[in-house]
Amino acid sequence: MKKIPLHWKIFIGLGLGVVWGIIAVSDSALSKFTIDWVKPWGTIFINLLMLIAVPLILASLIKGVASLSDMTKLSRIGGKTLGLYLLTTVIAITIGLTLVNTLKPGAGFSEDLQNRLKEKYASEVDLKQAAAEEVKEKGPLSIIVNIVPKNIFSSFSNNSNMLQVIFFAILFGIALILIPKEKASPLLKLFESINDVVIKIVEMAMKFAPIGVFALLAGVIVDMGGDDVIELLIGLAKYGGTVLIGLFFLAFVFYPTVLRLLIKMKYAKFISGISRAQIVAFSTSSSAATLPVTMRQVKEKLNVSEEVTSFVLPLGATVNMDGTSLY
Repeated sequence: MKKIPLHWKIFIGLGLGVVWGIIAVSDSALSKFTIDWVKPWGTIFINLLMLIAVPLILASLIKGVASLSDMTKLSRIGGKTLGLYLLTTVIAITIGLTLVNTLKPGAGFSEDLQNRLKEKYASEVDLKQAAAEEVKEKGPLSIIVNIVPKNIFSSFSNNSNMLQVIFFAILFGIALILIPKEKASPLLKLFESINDVVIKIVEMAMKFAPIGVFALLAGVIVDMGGDDVIELLIGLAKYGGTVLIGLFFLAFVFYPTVLRLLIKMKYAKFISGISRAQIVAFSTSSSAATLPVTMRQVKEKLNVSEEVTSFVLPLGATVNMDGTSLY
């Protein structure tokens, strides 16, 4: 029997997770079993991917920047990268705002369920509103101030400070370019080895992916609650449909146009090359967790050079979030 490819195993895991969750919500004992014994495996999978996000970004960016060998090449690639990221973000926001104001997916929930959900997640909403107010009160240069860390080891310990890690890695890589090659060479070899080790850890972690995504989906559905699950699923289906329409325009109209204008790769080959990364992104909802898989797929399946991959993708995982922008 032919071996089942990993991406199909992940798809099967997603489907079985949804089925398990729907069955489990109708039985209190099975719900408790799912929360206590199934859901934690999804958390372990996410943690495993998040664990290697910082060392991967640090090692790959330092390696990528230093391998560009001169500042002219770095500024040229960096300028094009940031310009394209800004363009795709604006397009994603435009598509998202147009769809949500046209289709109004939130109108699908009953007023009673809306009130209960507000009560259930009140603390989370309050925290997000407080964070938003704090950002509004800061000056226009606060974003740049926050990018430059006071203590890089503190930044390493928190994945939410990924921009600070990126800033340090780019600064470190530029410094490696500017010092004599004989002094830079040992450090560059060290980070190349770290990068190779982290990629190998990614390969090991991905063998656990089908179980991880099964546990994630089952846990999410059981967390919704028994009485509300059908109405929630219907409402979320309307919302999910709106998001999928937006992603369809982004993925099958805008991105192919960009590819056609910039390179000659067929879009079918591009989609095939990144399909595994897309599945992981869908199941984890995390750019940082998906980054290791994306880097491997882009290098191995799309044949993008290591120096470009190591610079563009870690930067994009934090700076360029089209899906989040559309959402």
